[in-house]
Amino acid sequence: MTTDADTPAQAGPREWLGLAVLALPTLLLSIDVSVLHLAVPHISAALDPSASQMLWIIDIYGFLIAGFLVTMGTLGDRIGRRKLLLIGAAAFGVASLAAVFANDPVTLIAARAAMGLAGATLMPSTLALIMNMFHDARQRGVAIAVWVTMFSVGIALGPVVGGAMLEYFWWGSVFLLGVPIMALLLVAGPLLLPEYRDEQAGGLDLTSAALSLAAILPVIYGLKEIANDGFGAIPVAAVVVGLVVGVLFIRRQRSLESPLMDLALFRTPTFRTALVTLLLSMLVAGGTYLMVTQYLQLVGGLTPMKAGLWLLPAAFALIVTAVVSPMAASRFRPAYVVAVGLAVSAVGHLTLFLADSSSGIAQVVIGFAFVYAGGGPLIALGTDIVVGSAPPERAGGAAALSETSTELGMALGVALLGSLSAAVYHAGVKVPQGAPEYAGDTLAGAVDAARGLSAEAASGLLASARDAFTDGLNIIGGIGAVVAVASAVLVALVVKLPPTGAGEGAGDSEGAADGAAPVGVEG
Repeated sequence: MTTDADTPAQAGPREWLGLAVLALPTLLLSIDVSVLHLAVPHISAALDPSASQMLWIIDIYGFLIAGFLVTMGTLGDRIGRRKLLLIGAAAFGVASLAAVFANDPVTLIAARAAMGLAGATLMPSTLALIMNMFHDARQRGVAIAVWVTMFSVGIALGPVVGGAMLEYFWWGSVFLLGVPIMALLLVAGPLLLPEYRDEQAGGLDLTSAALSLAAILPVIYGLKEIANDGFGAIPVAAVVVGLVVGVLFIRRQRSLESPLMDLALFRTPTFRTALVTLLLSMLVAGGTYLMVTQYLQLVGGLTPMKAGLWLLPAAFALIVTAVVSPMAASRFRPAYVVAVGLAVSAVGHLTLFLADSSSGIAQVVIGFAFVYAGGGPLIALGTDIVVGSAPPERAGGAAALSETSTELGMALGVALLGSLSAAVYHAGVKVPQGAPEYAGDTLAGAVDAARGLSAEAASGLLASARDAFTDGLNIIGGIGAVVAVASAVLVALVVKLPPTGAGEGAGDSEGAADGAAPVGVEG
């Protein structure tokens, strides 16, 4: 209990129990991502989707989350953040059941889209409630670290639990994981979470919401198709349409008294740099995770269960660095902590760049562990840097944009890097005469096609397919290394926020120098 009237109120047991409840959606969303990547070969075998359909199954979820995050964050301010969280939890549970019983690629894509729309209500609501429940900067830093760590725990649990389910049940069983978690959230949420509603918030501009979605989806679709099949009239037109709509969206935001996206935040160099770093790092992480999980199973020959266990070192490294980073940031500038982490990630990406189909799984696992270990500081500190670089009255909008960049980055990574790797595979694989045409589309297709070929033809097809797939992994590793090094330098040079353990005076002076508030401000 504090005696200074100006000292922020300390969180009590109810707030910390509420944090545990808020960690559930984060845990679920990270489990869902890691489980789905492990299930890709099984979904390919059961539903026979095309390469394009398989990518949509994976990334439509992330696209709709990214497209609706800002809208749902704004909606939560108006109808109540707890209410929106519970509505989203119920919808996510229902959509998960629809995915469980999908019997064709189109139905599964639709179910995943519904899960993405529901998921867009969960992330901004959880983070916004944390910002409202924890007023003390240090406690809030711990709360955000715990919240982020649950994402890491989900990544660790997802492959193991999902791998076990894929080992003994059908692929649809992996989506059942969301049902009990959402049910627990629906029961505990009303008891432990406070309601928050911004009484001063303006009306929700539905036109802006529609424009934001109409800008994001065509651009992503066009870039996906260009990466997969090269330049064509339809994908180029889609990108142009999306960019034009994006310009209209920006112009509308500037004319509104209560815009859906606060563009004034982008005037701060620290904010811009942190947001771009989050976007690019998550983009690389999404594509890398997709490739590594398939490499372990389809090139390394591991079962889903064993592949999940081999992913545990990377998940454990992420947990450790995510937990340690806030403590390091209390002594050193957060930018330096993040930059060192990105440098470690670059080492991991280079290791993946040098892997080949015969080097064994150890090199890929070690490289992936370095990638994830280096990503821990950015995941743990990135949101707080973004929020801390914004003026206090704009902290809520900054948090929503932070989540948008994270989710959009993951979706773009799967879409763009996944499409790029598919194009590399298609160009490099040598399909023998008599083999099904789909053997040249994906590595999973080649593995399936090899079962109907002679021993010599099957051996040649699989060797060619594994080499071509690994070439795609190498290219993504090289891209990841360049992005990590460039981001590390940019963050170290631009982000000037002080250590989180600095006194009030130090924080104020640094924030003023950058036109922003110190880390940990509450809007």
